[in-house]
Amino acid sequence: MPPVLSDVISALDALWPPALAEDWDATGLVCGDPQAPVSRVLFAVDPVQEIADEAIERGAQLLITHHPLYLRGTTSVAADTFKGRVVHQLIKHDVALFVAHTNADRADPGVSDALAGALDLRVTGPLIPDPTDPAGRRGLGRICALDRPLTPAEFARYAAERLPATAQGVRVAADPAAPDRPIRTVAVCGGSGDSLFPAVRAAGVDAYVTADLRHHPASEAREHTGLTLVDAAHWATEWPWCALAAAELDAVSERHGWGLRTHVSHRITDPWTAHASSDPNTTPGAPN
Repeated sequence: MPPVLSDVISALDALWPPALAEDWDATGLVCGDPQAPVSRVLFAVDPVQEIADEAIERGAQLLITHHPLYLRGTTSVAADTFKGRVVHQLIKHDVALFVAHTNADRADPGVSDALAGALDLRVTGPLIPDPTDPAGRRGLGRICALDRPLTPAEFARYAAERLPATAQGVRVAADPAAPDRPIRTVAVCGGSGDSLFPAVRAAGVDAYVTADLRHHPASEAREHTGLTLVDAAHWATEWPWCALAAAELDAVSERHGWGLRTHVSHRITDPWTAHASSDPNTTPGAPN
């Protein structure tokens, strides 16, 4: 028998406890009637118009996204803004919106476990352990091991082949003095990860896979440690979680006999749509 939304939310809160979320975060139910029945669920990274349209097209009663729609709050959901239009359209078509953000990052398994799985890495523990977890499995990021050592160039190609394709692709920063230094251990963090550099350095890993690396933190990390950095698109490092999350909800549905049908959106909502490579051997402003 299909559950009502409140039943599903209870299950989601058990998978990704709200208490694990950062204080600044905005997680949980954004819109939806707790007593409305749910039979079909769509998972996606971003609550943008394209994804709302897909939820409606699929006949979903629940859309679960990783990123919040209203992270910094609002005083209006008027339909003359894109966020307001999303809310209006979802409510009009009886689609609830639920967000699992930093609570899903810290969960066991979480966003970084899914990233490690996409890269076929063996997780050995969290990068920043959650002190409230006696099992030592929850926390931010993951420390992983490769089955065989790879050079920085090989590892960059390896990551690019396994992550979803985006306009950005994968950028790599390696020690030019040791281009063939073997990579055996890797830290991963789905989403923006340069704030975790102190923990990455303390972990003593050979490489770090994350997104949104800024110039100065990346430069300092490479100069101080010789660490190989692999910077992928933000969306690409978090999209693997959608399949993991859908599988977790499928397991709950099977235990309860709910018969839920879950779907993962394959629509690329990374905001960058094109990439133009420059020739590193060309001096800017020099004549041809």
